[in-house]
Amino acid sequence: MKFVGIMGGTFDPIHLGHLVAAECARETASLDEVWFMPAHVPPHKAHRPAASAEQRLEMARLAVQSNPHFRVCDWEIKHGGVSYTLDTVQGLRREYPDVKWAWIIGGDMVAYLPQWHHIDELMEQIRFVGLHRPGSSWDAAKLPAAWSSRLIESEMPQMDISSTDIRQRLAEGRSIKYIVPDEVQQYIARWGLYESDARTTD
Repeated sequence: MKFVGIMGGTFDPIHLGHLVAAECARETASLDEVWFMPAHVPPHKAHRPAASAEQRLEMARLAVQSNPHFRVCDWEIKHGGVSYTLDTVQGLRREYPDVKWAWIIGGDMVAYLPQWHHIDELMEQIRFVGLHRPGSSWDAAKLPAAWSSRLIESEMPQMDISSTDIRQRLAEGRSIKYIVPDEVQQYIARWGLYESDARTTD
């Protein structure tokens, strides 16, 4: 049975930090693949993405094309609405019954797992890969004991990159070279994305 990790997010735009996180999770958890899944409307974000769904999907495809273990999944965008993890997981399990799933999240999100929508039901259906980043860790003892076997801990290097900063740089006419893959930089330039978008935060 294939073991696939889901890397969810707005990806507005996708950047090298996302790719490094996915590769660290893939290696630590022995994932066969990582699927990057741009959200339609993230439930924890107060704003809509600046780039369109199609643009965010295409940037993700461009970013992952050189890694045979990475692919892009349009499940949440195709289904529309607010992207709740439980709905996505249940849909994926129906469509891909022969796949075992893990959800990749940052260390800052692990502490908030008890507040996730139907988290106990989620824990029964998938595993989580939590990424430890310098300055962002969690105390496993504070999480329910039943979750210990469902949470895989992974390390990743410090990369102070955010989509917010990238959008800000572009709005100010600054370079994003070496922050996003070259193909993504070229796509952003071709479509003039984020050139005057300094209003949103990640």
